[in-house]
Amino acid sequence: MILGRIAGTVVSTVKHPEYVGHKLLVVQPIDPTGRPNGESFLAVDDVQAGVGDTVLVIREGNGARQIFKRRDFPIRAVIVGIVDDVNIPEGDHR
Repeated sequence: MILGRIAGTVVSTVKHPEYVGHKLLVVQPIDPTGRPNGESFLAVDDVQAGVGDTVLVIREGNGARQIFKRRDFPIRAVIVGIVDDVNIPEGDHR
């Protein structure tokens, strides 16, 4: 799983039929302290996240397909949780 922050939304008038009815969001990976950690990517929202939310993302096609219970779902990343808080014990800043 990847920790990320929602950076924006994607609006598309033409898309793959499997994406109809699903919200696509731009996710910026972050480290546990909230700093950007890698390149942003697109993910399907399964938890009604919004811009600015900290989220957990599964970024692996098979896991994404299992969430939607569909074998041929052309999705690689799915937002599976909204994070309320990240607590790092003092002295454990890896």
